[in-house]
Amino acid sequence: MNQYKFWFVVGSQFLYGPEVLEIVAARAAEMAEKLSKVLPYPLVYKVTAKTNKEITDVVKEANYDDSCAGIITWCHTFSPSKMWINGLANLQKPWCHFATQYNKEIPNEEIDMDFMNLNQAAHGDREHGFIGARLRAPRKIIAGYWENEDVQKRIGSWMKAAVGVAVSKNMKVMRFGDNMREVAVTEGDKVEVQTKLGWQVNTWAVGDLVKVMNEVTEEEIDALVAVYTANYDVATDNMAAIRYQAKEEIAMKKMLDAEGCKAFSNTFQDLYGMEQLPGLASQHLMAQGYGYGGEGDWKVSAMTAIMKAMGENGNGASAFMEDYTYHLVEGQEYSLGAHMLEVCPSLAAGKPRIETHHLGIGMNEKDPARLVFEGKEGDAIVVSLIDMGGRLRLICQDIHCVKPILPMPNLPVARVMWQAEPNLTTGVECWITAGGAHHTVLSYDVTAEQMHDWARMMDIEFVHITKDTTPEKLEQELFLNDLAWKLK
Repeated sequence: MNQYKFWFVVGSQFLYGPEVLEIVAARAAEMAEKLSKVLPYPLVYKVTAKTNKEITDVVKEANYDDSCAGIITWCHTFSPSKMWINGLANLQKPWCHFATQYNKEIPNEEIDMDFMNLNQAAHGDREHGFIGARLRAPRKIIAGYWENEDVQKRIGSWMKAAVGVAVSKNMKVMRFGDNMREVAVTEGDKVEVQTKLGWQVNTWAVGDLVKVMNEVTEEEIDALVAVYTANYDVATDNMAAIRYQAKEEIAMKKMLDAEGCKAFSNTFQDLYGMEQLPGLASQHLMAQGYGYGGEGDWKVSAMTAIMKAMGENGNGASAFMEDYTYHLVEGQEYSLGAHMLEVCPSLAAGKPRIETHHLGIGMNEKDPARLVFEGKEGDAIVVSLIDMGGRLRLICQDIHCVKPILPMPNLPVARVMWQAEPNLTTGVECWITAGGAHHTVLSYDVTAEQMHDWARMMDIEFVHITKDTTPEKLEQELFLNDLAWKLK
């Protein structure tokens, strides 16, 4: 993620004279330099734009610079908005309109007409805001003093969402085999997804993977098993199962990296030539930032990789998840999330254990090794991307993860327990009403606001289930969304 930068484009005009423009440029450079020290990505001052051509040129440059993840604009002085039309109409990168000003206070003794001419951000940003609204351009508006910590956090949060867009536009998903048979929600229009989100989703035969597995050396396996034992507690004597998972991981990573893929899917119904469903192998790949989707769910695999990239240090605590069962005791309503084998250890409250157990589903010849752990406590979200036919809908629900209230000693999988907003039963009704999938991405790092920003940048529908959501309100929202999106 370190290669990404954001460009700071400041608006003004020639009317104020060269001295004012020199001050504006100096201040803009100072602000970019200071903000770069506290933001997650560098902010590069590019230009004080004073003409249509300057704006158009910097937008063209941003569009074709792969390291530019977005632009942040600010109008230090009054910048007539007609000069922004050509540039903004052709902008292909995320845009944040930063409504701020260089000075924090109005200086009582110093304020005069010269001061007013130089400090017209309140004037300029309103003009700038109009053209964004007039163009119906997707943009994030952040207002506040540029040195305030809360404002800087909001900019940083938006930056991470914008990086999610850059990652999405270059996302390649490797499907080992096809989807689980007869499952509806894992299907989808791959052409529409590539058009809207940039994803390239293609299939490789499981036999191709087996061929690469057969070429993995014992030395390669030894090295990866050493990594496993250094990071996880080994709670099984079945080292052969662990070594087999290492062989699977090495082969999958070779294929993923050779094709430039950052996400993959498989299904327990298609293990042609393999002894075990990848469990530990998939979990450790996710810990390295790869996205995964079970049962051939390529949409959730790509979303996992994107949300990992948006998280802390470019590989946050986000993971493939599935709602498995509910605890419906009155006053103690919880969801239990898990999967057969493949939950990322980035969610773990403690050091995960490598265990080997029988898996009574699928075509496993031998018992797969997997990481077993409990998820950590804290606020989080679950996210589901679904294909509504003609458009994509991103559903996000606020949740609060808790320490599992039961030890569940005979459940040998990674598990997370949470309270859903607004409560379990209402939340389930709302999730089902919106069409949310049984597969999600659970994230402690990425926020609902960031996912809203990402959906706006990608021009897809966003549905947010919060503490204030009711089934009636949601039904009305979805009805109006249907009308609005049919008109787009």
